[in-house]
Amino acid sequence: MMVALQLAKRAAGHDEVPVGAVLVLDDQAVGEGYNCTITDSDPTAHAEIAALRDGASKLGNYRLPGTTLYATVEPCTMCAGAIVHARVARLVYGAGEPKAGAVSSRTNVLDHPAMNHRVQVTGGVLGEQCASVISAFFKEKRL
Repeated sequence: MMVALQLAKRAAGHDEVPVGAVLVLDDQAVGEGYNCTITDSDPTAHAEIAALRDGASKLGNYRLPGTTLYATVEPCTMCAGAIVHARVARLVYGAGEPKAGAVSSRTNVLDHPAMNHRVQVTGGVLGEQCASVISAFFKEKRL
């Protein structure tokens, strides 16, 4: 999660919402990403999607069984759906996302009966640190 936090701070340095994500397989990082929706003019350029794309490219497979995705913030609906489609085994996230969280805060895409893959979830890991990065970013925006 510490690597994901560093990636989130990199996003903030690009004036992007500071979210970072790392994909891990067998205790090795195989993919990483941070939000770059504004930089790339791409509404799908969320940290989780970037980490999944990076990992899939490195592993040579669009399926990512046995992987764990670490994200600093609870994924949105798009990212949660991508996690299921990629067959990620486990999701670990830091801060909850009360406005758009699709894992526990607003809805739970991962447990929807229509989904054909189940993902283990652990939330709140370094939650206060992850939340403080987001809070500081938006506090600065309001000044």
